[in-house]
Amino acid sequence: MKVEAMVCHAPGEPLRLELLDLDGPRDDEVLIEIMACGLCHTDLSQIEGKAAPYPFPVVVGHEGAGVVREVGKGVSSLAVGDHVVPLGIGECGECGNCRSGKTNLCEAWLAEIAAPQPRFSLNGQPVSSYTGVGALARFVVMRERSVAKIRQDVPFHLACTISCAVATGVGAATRTAHVHAGASVAVFGLGGIGLNVVQGARLAGASQIIGVDINPARAEQARPFGLTHFVDPADGDPVAQIQVLTGGGADYTFECVGHSALMQQAFEASRIGCGCCTVLGVPPDGEVMRIVPFNLQLGRTVKGSFMGNMKGRSELPGLLDHYVEGRLNLDELVTHRLPIARVNEGFALMKSGAALRAVVSFADA
Repeated sequence: MKVEAMVCHAPGEPLRLELLDLDGPRDDEVLIEIMACGLCHTDLSQIEGKAAPYPFPVVVGHEGAGVVREVGKGVSSLAVGDHVVPLGIGECGECGNCRSGKTNLCEAWLAEIAAPQPRFSLNGQPVSSYTGVGALARFVVMRERSVAKIRQDVPFHLACTISCAVATGVGAATRTAHVHAGASVAVFGLGGIGLNVVQGARLAGASQIIGVDINPARAEQARPFGLTHFVDPADGDPVAQIQVLTGGGADYTFECVGHSALMQQAFEASRIGCGCCTVLGVPPDGEVMRIVPFNLQLGRTVKGSFMGNMKGRSELPGLLDHYVEGRLNLDELVTHRLPIARVNEGFALMKSGAALRAVVSFADA
């Protein structure tokens, strides 16, 4: 079938509307019409060629929400008309990793990303799908294990955020770091991911949630999500400021930008003896986080978190229950809604810091 999609042909080039060929769903797959797609900084890193694991040309976008329009034979958990989010990390539910209760990195998904099979093509040439999704297309085809069914009473422009920003941030606080009640937390970078770390820390009962950002407007923007203190690096060393606020260092720190120097700062801002630093940001290709081994021997730990350690099919839909019941703030997270034709503007708004989360829509939803 022919599908409209926004395609990046080379690093640094703006996205262009193209008419691509898309293979229909096979036995264990579904066809999804994308209704809305959030714009993520990792998409921008792929577009700019800074952290670009997928070959060009590529359809970026992995924070989508839509409606199942066709199901392949053998699909049992999804039906035409279901509201869904396509998943950058699938969940087979059967492999050792899925059964372990320790990780969301499904072994079947790991095998898929090691040998991706593009479903889009242009003039007979393959076009990559970022994270295997490519949600800046009107339609995508996904394996059943890479689709989560969601409730239908949440608008698509809000529902799409759970598949990356919300899951990554909330999950990092609650599933990766296991923030405890009464803890002190410091979040480096208050973009879409960082604000959801703030929300996750609030849900976990943290008593002190400190945000670090070079954009002073974030101080007030982050308050509705649970921020209690704000640190502006222009006022001095953020590590020293956090140590003063917390009496020696935060119990939990999170790096949400993808900058190796900030990762080191986040580590150093964690409390000696028991502090935990979680790295969420995706740095440019080749960057290295440097840690003095003695600082680890002082009892600090460093963790990585991919999509908040949340399982896509079985756990992500519950985030929308939190929203409907008033525990998660999605309304103030999505600050800009744009038609797909203005997607390049949306990425510019993100890069400038004007947008918390920009969402592009393919239909009235």
